Amino acid sequence: MVECKIRNRLGEIRRRRGITQEELAKALGVSRQTIIAIEKGKYKPSLCLALKIARFFNLKVEDIFKLEDL
Repeated sequence: MVECKIRNRLGEIRRRRGITQEELAKALGVSRQTIIAIEKGKYKPSLCLALKIARFFNLKVEDIFKLEDL
């Protein structure tokens, strides 16, 4: 299985919009710990969760999550 590195801008986007981790977690139906782990790059969200995050911010998934070149 090929591992891929994904960089995300979730924390940056969330802070710019003035949304707390708790508010985002509640809106997405996940824990605050999940949001923290995604923002720190310790957890890769499922495709479903990535799409929900993008929809919440009215952005494309690619605007939030980027595949790093290896």
